[in-house]
Amino acid sequence: MSSTQKSVAVLGAGSWGTALAIHLARAGLDVRLWGNHAEHIEQLQRDGSNEHYLPGIEFPPTLTLYTSLQEVLKGELLVLVVIPSHAFRSFFHESANLFHKDMSIAWASKGVEEGTGKLLHEVINEEVPQCKKLAVISGPTFAGEVARNMPTAITVASDTEEVANEWRDCLHTGYFRAYTSDDMPGVELGGALKNVLAIAAGIADGLGFGANSRAALITRGLAELMRLGEAMGCKRETFMGLAGLGDLVLTCTDDQSRNRQTGLLLARGLNKEEIAIEIGQEIEGVRTSQEAVRLAKMHKVELPIIEQVHKVLYEGFHPHDAVQILLERRSIAELL
Repeated sequence: MSSTQKSVAVLGAGSWGTALAIHLARAGLDVRLWGNHAEHIEQLQRDGSNEHYLPGIEFPPTLTLYTSLQEVLKGELLVLVVIPSHAFRSFFHESANLFHKDMSIAWASKGVEEGTGKLLHEVINEEVPQCKKLAVISGPTFAGEVARNMPTAITVASDTEEVANEWRDCLHTGYFRAYTSDDMPGVELGGALKNVLAIAAGIADGLGFGANSRAALITRGLAELMRLGEAMGCKRETFMGLAGLGDLVLTCTDDQSRNRQTGLLLARGLNKEEIAIEIGQEIEGVRTSQEAVRLAKMHKVELPIIEQVHKVLYEGFHPHDAVQILLERRSIAELL
């Protein structure tokens, strides 16, 4: 099939799922956007846009809305999953019979499974083992900028070159650039853990520590990503790319990041429950901090910044105390 003939089902009608659906439709694909709340989809249909998440951005004519998962997955198509990572297991478990072996499945969700620390490709392998064409899409992206057709670059990672290239060709158009990788675990891990480090950056800025601190935190946070990634068999160079350093810099420095906002609010004295109400959207870094600590223990590596974020979120540590603990750590060789 040529790219203009491809059909893509985008599962998840939040800000990121809607932005990617809009982009793919603009690229000339037949796009089906599904959401699990019928009332929300019906509102999108009436408005011709997602006014809650992406106000004022009209849907292209090749974007069609669906409330039935069974209907949206009919026929020959690519599937792009953009649902919260904590819902992956239950979603694929409950709908496994709708996914057949010829489907190419990609996901643009970031996180790891709660309670196990498993990466999302591991969850998919266990729940829909019949599907072998898998890819992950990650990188420094804000939904609003993609929906407004602003320049963006992402990574598409797959174990299979053909699958990576197929998704790259769907996405790579206009101001949107897509690069390929064969390191799925590294791309997934970078996309997940940068959210925790963005919370740390928000805390530091919220406490008024300045640009020096932010730069140091990003650099040492990158060292933590590399340390855990190498222990888990990922490629070190992956973390120097878009899905590692690129995404880390974006989420640590721009207030569009919900995770950075979370850190700013923690510095003001709010707890994670109050912050969830204030922000009103999923904050992946809060959940991921628990699994990052789990993975660190499992692989016997130290993640001092991530561990202190976890203590602030779940053990009642005051942000100032967490910073003091980090400052009192002994000095070591850089990037170790």
